[in-house]
Amino acid sequence: MVVVTDRRKRIYRIIKRELAENLVSQALMLLGHSSEKNYRRIMGAFNRIAKTEHQRMIAAWIDSWLSEGNPGGAFVSRLLKGVHANVRKNYLANMLVSLFFRDQQIYDWMRAEYGFNPPSVMLISPTMRCNYKCAGCYAAKYTTDDDMPPELFDRVITEAEEIGIKFMPVLGGEPFVYRPLLDIFKKHPKACFQPYTNGSLITRELADKLVELGNVAPMISIEGFAEQTDACRGQGAFERAMKAMDNLREAGCLFGFSIRVDRNNFDYVTGDEFMDMLIGKGAIYGWYFLYMPVGRNPDLSLMPTPEQRDILRQAVNRFRRTKPVIMVDFWNDGPLTAGCINGGRIYFHVNHKGDVEPCIFVHYATDNLKECSLVETLNSPFFRGLRSMQPFSYNTLRPCPIIDHPKIMRTSLRRWNAYPTHEEAEKTFTELSKGLDDYAREVEELYAPIWEQDYNWAKRWMEVMDHPPERVTARKRAYYARRDKIQASSSGKRGDGTSGD
Repeated sequence: MVVVTDRRKRIYRIIKRELAENLVSQALMLLGHSSEKNYRRIMGAFNRIAKTEHQRMIAAWIDSWLSEGNPGGAFVSRLLKGVHANVRKNYLANMLVSLFFRDQQIYDWMRAEYGFNPPSVMLISPTMRCNYKCAGCYAAKYTTDDDMPPELFDRVITEAEEIGIKFMPVLGGEPFVYRPLLDIFKKHPKACFQPYTNGSLITRELADKLVELGNVAPMISIEGFAEQTDACRGQGAFERAMKAMDNLREAGCLFGFSIRVDRNNFDYVTGDEFMDMLIGKGAIYGWYFLYMPVGRNPDLSLMPTPEQRDILRQAVNRFRRTKPVIMVDFWNDGPLTAGCINGGRIYFHVNHKGDVEPCIFVHYATDNLKECSLVETLNSPFFRGLRSMQPFSYNTLRPCPIIDHPKIMRTSLRRWNAYPTHEEAEKTFTELSKGLDDYAREVEELYAPIWEQDYNWAKRWMEVMDHPPERVTARKRAYYARRDKIQASSSGKRGDGTSGD
């Protein structure tokens, strides 16, 4: 009887989710013309799905963004005029439901059965082979002669789907050198795949195949204009990336951009001319990543300065107010995610060997999926421990345990006996420790007044996210106690900035 009841509940969850996807899909299909009436239709769909306060806050933000005077209307027009109906149905509707309106019943089931909330995103790298050798590549030290077996790739995606994960960025290496890739995408039509690619292998034929699948939206990696991109990726890399965008746009395939920001390309990638170029090419959304001192020849001098990091924050916010494109700033958007998302709180990374890493930039693990299930590793002491410390600071403009609270990650790796997943992975947490501690102090000092002045909304947002209220309260007390201590220091000395607030 229990088995029958559980099966019925699961069937009910599946039907309910499919109804939500169909509702959003139909609303998107009706938005072929920019009109207030049609925008009200899609907001009606979101409001019908939104049940929790968290979900209602998201729906309110979308409503504001779509209102007159904001770029949401122009964005939707770009989206629906340029993206094939197959992609709108199979990718957009599914992604919106998956990311913004998670199934509360799956949350309840996971908490009751395993004691934690399931993450919403799984990053997976089926290969580390690549046809480029980019300067500063975060993944350059992984082995390249041992692709993930297709049956393991398939199994991991299946296990992720069973706990409600539908959004799966695919990295590497260069994902499109992995021959079984499209077959895996086809086998999982309800998953939303987002391959991060240099674009060199995206021919018009491949773009047409991606549209036929409908559940794939590539992200083209560039570092700026031709001079900056070619300096990092090799001669002709920028031109090939632009051609890939043309092929995807002409085929009607949704695509975006991925930008690594370092001290050298900073001025270019934060300018309106660069963003307007990407919009003109047809990019719908994109990600900004700070250069991280991991992988090939880690170099702290390439990291954007704290001041540059803040200028990037301001540029992204300006783009959001004025440009018909959606973008994410992986660090400065800490307030939107209520702090760090690693350790399976919101996301995690599975590398080509099956090692499960807490973050794409933390190349350490305690479990391998060849030896355990996905749920088991998400429930491991390592991942549970990382989640138990989040948020690492009450000031979620400083979310990262690698560059904002480096002592936390160094301590965690030792405490849970995590092993490095490639040679020299330990450099970031040993040789570079002093420099990262200094960087963390500078960011703390710069962002403290900005947090107090501009981010009152984020304090409320933190309360409706998944952090236990008592932990948020503890972080708040520690944060203000530390602030008062710093302000009272007549000598001007600072703490080490690495212990978390």
